[in-house]
Amino acid sequence: MVSLKRIYIIVAAVLLIIVLALAAFTTWYTVDESEQAVILTFGDAKEGTSEPGLHFKLPWPIQQVEKLSKETFSLQFGYQEQEGKIQEFPAETKMITGDENIVLADLVVQWKITEPTKYLYNSVDPKEILYDTTSASLRSIIGSSKIDDALTSGKAEIEADVRDLLSTLLKKYDIGVSILAVKLQDVELPNDEVRKAFTNVTDARETMNTKINEAKKYENKRLNEAEGEKEAIILNAEGDKAERIEKARGDVAVFDKLYEGYQTNPGITKERLILETLEQVLPETEVYIMNDDGNTLKYFPIRPLETKAEEDTKKGSENNG
Repeated sequence: MVSLKRIYIIVAAVLLIIVLALAAFTTWYTVDESEQAVILTFGDAKEGTSEPGLHFKLPWPIQQVEKLSKETFSLQFGYQEQEGKIQEFPAETKMITGDENIVLADLVVQWKITEPTKYLYNSVDPKEILYDTTSASLRSIIGSSKIDDALTSGKAEIEADVRDLLSTLLKKYDIGVSILAVKLQDVELPNDEVRKAFTNVTDARETMNTKINEAKKYENKRLNEAEGEKEAIILNAEGDKAERIEKARGDVAVFDKLYEGYQTNPGITKERLILETLEQVLPETEVYIMNDDGNTLKYFPIRPLETKAEEDTKKGSENNG
């Protein structure tokens, strides 16, 4: 018969082997590049490590390890995409704008776990809190926005406001997650008739803006042309002014010369001025001589003779050549 002492020795050996096996298999753990770890010491959670590789700890049950992903997650609000198929949940996305219009708004939120201990133990279901907080933030911002902003040019501002409000609420709830981005996927009207009416209003507004822009463009063009014409007129006027000033100065200089000559020889100067004036006033006039009895006689055909003399001179030049 096996003695009681022998039984005790066998049991102790088995227990020792079990303890050694537990120590061997539970005193180390590995962390991948996409993971982060939390260490539990008798149930007390402490931040572990996010460094990839092999790490050591106290054996179970003294210490345990919880691993969480470091990747970026996407929260799809109002729809769900699986295997290329999209399932919509319009009841969740229906909300009222600040000007009392109903819209359907889908949203996607990019988030990640930044404090794994809080994510694991500060709430029962952090994903549910994140979803509910996203819904509350989106409804709050849409509820204070106009329908035009939600459907057209105000989407970027709405996204920024939703992100700010969502980040503030999550910081208050302290569940260990951070918001990276918020993107409105679709903002639509609830039925075809309302959607068509709004589309017509939007098209009319775009046409109005186009006409206004065209009118402003034409106005700017005409203003630029008028400005150019004004500058040209000013430049021409300044040039004409300078020309007239110089001409007046030349006339004054000529007059001064004539005056000096008149002071020296008044008679000769007077006759010369008369002859020069007649040459200017009557450049093509034929010369006639008046008899004392008042009869007009063509005494000498000066112009024809001048013309004939010019022709003879021209022919002589051609013959010499």
